[in-house]
Amino acid sequence: MAESDITHNHPGTNPIFFDDFNQGKLDREKWNVMVTEKIYNNEQQAYIDSPETIYMVAADLIPGSTEGVLIIHPRYRPGFRTADGKTFDFISGRIDTREKFDFRYGTAEARMMLPTGSGLWPAFWMLGYGNWPASGEIDIMEYVGEPDWVSAALHGPGYYGESGLVNKYFFSPQEDATTWHVYSAEWSPDKVIFKVDDQIIYRVTRPMTDFFGSWVFNNKKYLILNFALGGIYPFKTNGIRTPFYGIPEETVCELEEDRVKLAIDWIRVTGSGSSGEF
Repeated sequence: MAESDITHNHPGTNPIFFDDFNQGKLDREKWNVMVTEKIYNNEQQAYIDSPETIYMVAADLIPGSTEGVLIIHPRYRPGFRTADGKTFDFISGRIDTREKFDFRYGTAEARMMLPTGSGLWPAFWMLGYGNWPASGEIDIMEYVGEPDWVSAALHGPGYYGESGLVNKYFFSPQEDATTWHVYSAEWSPDKVIFKVDDQIIYRVTRPMTDFFGSWVFNNKKYLILNFALGGIYPFKTNGIRTPFYGIPEETVCELEEDRVKLAIDWIRVTGSGSSGEF
């Protein structure tokens, strides 16, 4: 599919960001590659800037893709040491558009194909600038490796972490998360609507957040794609403590044999069509 077909197939919308990953390498004018510093959520991976974990492949190598495909590929690397001396047994990738692209109100969407494996934790999300959770977080797609469901959430003051406004979407028996789907969030001044393949799966309104704390979704936010391993969200789903927190042995074997990959076909942001605030 040509770029013009992807970016302009929503009449009345204003494309303000697009990447179909067909350049052969990550566009550093659009994306930052994050390197692990502070560890959050008891995650088990180190994020590194390396073609081992973040790379592109041609569309013809992955059935159903349209142009190039971004791959985030976590790997088992026992004893990996970061620059500040921390030790991890897994490496992975995280990219974001902080200070390069941000927007206020509109639709962010990505076409993705997820791997299977208990304890995997890839995500497509957005953050505002400043201190969390006052900056606001929009989780468009989170996944813990169980292929029959994904989740979406908002986090802000009084409704963050394990008490966030979260909803699960369960796929029909005929499909699952390991095939291509478009995950999106339509963000307006008083609500966020989450969708999978244009089907509404969750709607959070300003009164819903006001019940717990402040509405913090009137500031600009930037995009994030990452692939975490283990940590609190997988753990509270699978209860696994060993061999790694939130990661069972069978998933470690899949990672060791390099069979776990997150594929992103394209990502797009369209303006709201009215406010044009980006």
